[in-house]
Amino acid sequence: MKSHEHTKPNRNAIAVEDRLEQLSLREKAAQLAGTYVGTMGETRTVEDVVELIREYGIGFATPFGYGASPIRDPIEAAKTVNELQRTAVEETSHGIPLLVPVDAIHGNAYIETATILPHNIGLSATRNRNLAARAGTVTAREVAATGGKITYGPTCDVARDPRWGRTFESFGESASLCGELAAAKVRGVAAAEEPVATMAKHFPAYGEPVRGEDASPVDRSVSSIRRDFLRAFEPALDAGVDAIMPSYNSINGVPSHASTHYIREVLRDELGFEGYVASDWNGIGMLHESHGVAGSPRESIKASLEAGVDVHSLGEGAHVEHVVDLVESGEIDETVVDDCVRRVLTIKHELGLFDDPYVDLERVESTLGSDAHGQLALEVARQSMTLVENDDDVLPFTTDLDEVLVTGPNADELSHQVGGWSLKPEDGLEGTTVRDGIESVVSDETTVTYEPGSGISEPDDIEAATAAAADADAAVVVLGENWYLHEFGPQDVTGPTEGFPNRTDLSLPSAQRTLLESVVETGTPTALVMISGRPLAIPWAAENVPAILQAYYPGSDGGLAVAETLFGLVNPSGSLPISVPRSTGHLPVRHNYLPGPHPIGEEEHQSSYDPLWPFGHGLSYTDFEYRTLEIDRDSVSGGDTVTVDVSIANVGDRAGATAVHVFASRPVSSVVTPDSELVGFERVSLEAGEERTVSIEIAADAFAVVRPTGESVLESGTVDLSCGGLTESLDVE
Repeated sequence: MKSHEHTKPNRNAIAVEDRLEQLSLREKAAQLAGTYVGTMGETRTVEDVVELIREYGIGFATPFGYGASPIRDPIEAAKTVNELQRTAVEETSHGIPLLVPVDAIHGNAYIETATILPHNIGLSATRNRNLAARAGTVTAREVAATGGKITYGPTCDVARDPRWGRTFESFGESASLCGELAAAKVRGVAAAEEPVATMAKHFPAYGEPVRGEDASPVDRSVSSIRRDFLRAFEPALDAGVDAIMPSYNSINGVPSHASTHYIREVLRDELGFEGYVASDWNGIGMLHESHGVAGSPRESIKASLEAGVDVHSLGEGAHVEHVVDLVESGEIDETVVDDCVRRVLTIKHELGLFDDPYVDLERVESTLGSDAHGQLALEVARQSMTLVENDDDVLPFTTDLDEVLVTGPNADELSHQVGGWSLKPEDGLEGTTVRDGIESVVSDETTVTYEPGSGISEPDDIEAATAAAADADAAVVVLGENWYLHEFGPQDVTGPTEGFPNRTDLSLPSAQRTLLESVVETGTPTALVMISGRPLAIPWAAENVPAILQAYYPGSDGGLAVAETLFGLVNPSGSLPISVPRSTGHLPVRHNYLPGPHPIGEEEHQSSYDPLWPFGHGLSYTDFEYRTLEIDRDSVSGGDTVTVDVSIANVGDRAGATAVHVFASRPVSSVVTPDSELVGFERVSLEAGEERTVSIEIAADAFAVVRPTGESVLESGTVDLSCGGLTESLDVE
């Protein structure tokens, strides 16, 4: 794996050293501790946080986040940031401003009137780097407008087990795809007018926990960690990401928050990262509370400092006291603390906090939820729409139908549509549901009938929905998942497996299945829309429903994008960022699986990769034809780049867009390598009848083989490059 250097210039080195020299040990320790306003386990009022700042001079605080936080109003949030900053600057001995982090997973989505973008899994379906960058810029603008200075993102996690409850935060199952789009977001945030920092997470590997259980161990080989996970962080590091957040889980018995190997040796020494490392919320406390590798909070803090974690995001005053005691007792050298504080002061200087830490309240209202930002979010949703089934061209429906039935638990439910890490309707969430969207795009003479038919897990007058379907000219059934966080919470369930969604079953609950089957049985042309954070196993639907649209969590106005797609105002162009399994029992299902022998013979062997729909799949209302695949050289060696030219034509009768994917495989290598891996992609838009050559540059390093030791080697041999059913071979020298 090649080395990366964090190239952002340290223009403030002298100022940082001057400040560092003036700080007492206690003041240094305080710069490494954070807190929050709201209720996340324990309640912290604004007054509580002000007092913590006064007493300890802590370096981090945020009034944003999930939980029972009272601050949703954007002006109030900005005023709170100003109050906290004033306290830090004017009422502490050091006068150092706070760094205010924000969990802006898909926009500044916990603040009223903010733009709520589609979640990353949908953004990834667009295969549009430019759109991802623009999403980053919009997020940064709205975060800065309310006082935030660093986003907890981009997410570099590779979702290799869709049972995992954080799949929707990921860009999918390909490390290459995840890395490219995460890097685009980093560049987009950096392009915002007011500086905002980025924090890539969750290092080094989080997205394939055993049992699919959030934060459970990622027990993978060294080569898998390097090949399947770390590769997703490299592009973000190259793009200049400012901070790194470790993962909650352990890897081969060592929690990431206590891993000297991954944080100091790999991240710092090998990859050359110079920014700061912050704990994932209570990740340090989990070392003694959950992992059992420490016996007390003090021991956990010692282990995290030795590993290279700079900041305890939930440390508060206790972290300050323990760090001081660890240094004074001689267990931690003060130079370790100095290094941590130096990195924190550096980013505060680079963000201009010492020049002006305050929010301009006059900019809040004009920035949040602006028309331009809303249009960008809608465009992301439009380009993310992934049509996986369209038998007999059932879609698009015409807008002048006499009657359309809209049914299902996600047809008129904004909180489900935006997904987790977002406002709720009771907190001021506004937007356009699928029902709203359909009513807005059909003709004035069309009757839109709405019958819920089902909740997420319980039926809701399926008979009424079935009767309405029988009378309608078309039916739109909107199923899937509700909103959730982490391990499918918080939810009103009595046990970990009794509610839905959960990690034991990727199938729709019986109430939703019954509703769908009843509507289809009426014979009315039916389109199924899936709003969910993960790919769900829907084999009956794949066999019996003529049209299926995957909408992911499309954001607050995503219902309009769904409606526009169903009725032909938008031509679907999304590509699956993750394979859709036939059942939970078929897992793992991913395109880049490691092949094995077939002792009973090829003919009897069940296919190793047999999803309902494969990675990269996505239909259109037009037809594309791949005509030629050419490469600009016969061989490559280290440091080289090969250009793949793909000629593709739109042979249908309307304009459309699609993603061109280039996959690589090695027929022979020193170790078993993936059956195929995504090594390049490009989104292309073509008018009807247009043909174009798409050029995709691929670095030779993409063909490297990761050996059991974790060493990445560009071995000599043949690499097969494929795209759209065409293949060319390349020699590696």
